[in-house]
Amino acid sequence: MTVPTGRRERKKAATRQKIADAALRLFLEHGYDAVGIRDVATEADVAVTTLFSHFASKEALVFEQDEDFEQRLTRAVTDRTPHEPLIPALRREIQALVRHCTADSAAPIWRMIDASPTLRKYEESMRLRHAESLATAIAADPDLSVTPTASRAIARFVIDAYSLAREAADPQAAVGEIFQMIEAAWAVTCPSANSTGTARPQSGLDPARA
Repeated sequence: MTVPTGRRERKKAATRQKIADAALRLFLEHGYDAVGIRDVATEADVAVTTLFSHFASKEALVFEQDEDFEQRLTRAVTDRTPHEPLIPALRREIQALVRHCTADSAAPIWRMIDASPTLRKYEESMRLRHAESLATAIAADPDLSVTPTASRAIARFVIDAYSLAREAADPQAAVGEIFQMIEAAWAVTCPSANSTGTARPQSGLDPARA
């Protein structure tokens, strides 16, 4: 999670976390459908308007790290060192996210999500949004030189890797298995890329013109 630096930002982040913690506590104790927005605001000791200034919907209260996860995925692309391989960088980030979301403390939350059609639908739309953000970052990387369609396909594979691994008996082994397939897809998507996922200039061509 990104740590805010200024006093105002820290206070805002603390309020947001207090609301999210209150919501999760109520949802797990009473059931997601039985708890209303006003219940959460009362539990967190904030106004309803304050709650909505931090969270756009009731569903968003459950996925309070949504924005942070999305930023981590895009930074795995944009913050790579020059010519650092793409696919291993994405694999490391997915492995970290899977560790976070398969911790013992996360199990009751996922049971609640899986039991709610509303939350499952929101989680699906969230994954699609993350995939689009990741695809945009990949397509914008001048070192990769892949089409928008190829970028979207690889991004979808990466996001699906997270979802499939989270549900697997051995999540980390599943990440490794799935990323072997993503590596193969990347090699087809970007034939000029080497086996580690970085685009390389073709023999005899000026890199600036490749």
